[in-house]
Amino acid sequence: MNEAGDEKTLPCPKAACRDGSMTQTALERFGAYAATVSTADLPSEAIHAAKRCVIDWYATTLPGAVEAPATMLEKALADELDRGAATLMLGRKAAVRTAALINGTASHTVEFDDIYAPAIYHPGSPTIAAALAVGQARGASGEAFLRAVIAGYEVSTRIGAAMGRAHYKYWHNTGTIGPFGAAAAAGLLAGLDGRQQGHALASVATFAAGLQQAFRGDSLSKPLHAGHAADAGVLAALSAEHGLLGAPAILDAVGGMGEAMSNGPDWDAATADLGRAYNVRRMTVKNHGCCGHAFAAIDGAMALQREHRFAADDVRSIDVGGYSATVDVTGNYLHGTPAAAKFSLPFLVASALTHGSIRLDAYTPQRLGDPIVGALMKRITVALDPEIDALFPRQRAARLAVQLADGRVLDHFQPHRVGDPDLPLSDADLDTKFRELAVPVIGEAGAGRLLAQLWTLDEAPNLDFTRSLR
Repeated sequence: MNEAGDEKTLPCPKAACRDGSMTQTALERFGAYAATVSTADLPSEAIHAAKRCVIDWYATTLPGAVEAPATMLEKALADELDRGAATLMLGRKAAVRTAALINGTASHTVEFDDIYAPAIYHPGSPTIAAALAVGQARGASGEAFLRAVIAGYEVSTRIGAAMGRAHYKYWHNTGTIGPFGAAAAAGLLAGLDGRQQGHALASVATFAAGLQQAFRGDSLSKPLHAGHAADAGVLAALSAEHGLLGAPAILDAVGGMGEAMSNGPDWDAATADLGRAYNVRRMTVKNHGCCGHAFAAIDGAMALQREHRFAADDVRSIDVGGYSATVDVTGNYLHGTPAAAKFSLPFLVASALTHGSIRLDAYTPQRLGDPIVGALMKRITVALDPEIDALFPRQRAARLAVQLADGRVLDHFQPHRVGDPDLPLSDADLDTKFRELAVPVIGEAGAGRLLAQLWTLDEAPNLDFTRSLR
């Protein structure tokens, strides 16, 4: 055990390289680790955390399943539906890859999916979508499914954290890092050994895609990054099962992904604690339905409002200091459509102060066109705070200065976001989030039944209950 007393060491067998040495590439180490998760003695805390991730995934995927672009994909891929061994969220049959693609896209649509902050990455959307599709097709037990989720999270979060801020400058990590989580999860359920897992991860590295420009404006293509990642991971894993070879050094070789898309990641550090620490236990559960880079500002503004009891009309100005992504991704005033409004910090803070929350109803035509919100957002500015920027990506903070009409000036430092590991949502909070998002789609009885089944997922003999949720 480590100092926390809750992690166990897993074997990570070495494989001889082409020159006869015993030095593995990063992907060979990740692959060897992923294969052990199927039989490892996992701490109960990791299993519980994985169940939380799955519950959160269903919470965010159910509303996304009945919205564009998932509904558009169903039309576009109609010839791949109504047959196959997997299902879409509400029970429509689909081929395995098609289910992974559409469910992964649905999961990333309403912007409520989980975050691993150090990797600037949403692991659940691609990883769980891939695991569910393959798990349904292979008749996996609930425990095997959870182990696959853990394998996908542990591999991909470390790759994402190693790629770092330099990668996030242009790339959307859920699209580029997500394929590794999907491949590791799908590979475990397909029964890949360590060598095959390494080749699956190597193949999927070259499928990595997703540019930030996709969400620097009004676009529906961002959720497709998660769907593509899930699909790519399934393709790589199932191909490796039948002997497809990848390039094992594609992460760490000269000209590999680390050099081409980052600034020299430390792969030894990235793999050093595999099997000892569990990143799945350090997830952010979203408490607002929007871009996470705006969360600290929303939380800080709402904390000031609760403490000092002012209304939106009382605000003369709000100055928000944040980190680079807060400014670059959300420091705009575009809010004419839901897709744009989810990435406009001035709109989100103004709407939260006016209406008390940022949930799914924040993007109705009435809320988007609210004159009080529109007037207040013009009085909100967003600027880079160097001290806060130095904390990113491991800490997501914001500093606010609010000037009120009565002359008061209120200052607030928000060190973490509500839902981060340092300000976590409890299991009861997660239940509330799940019911809020699931009930409108599958009803009160269906949501209660599904939630109970997900909390006991490690005891389920199969995933049949996930095939039709209406």
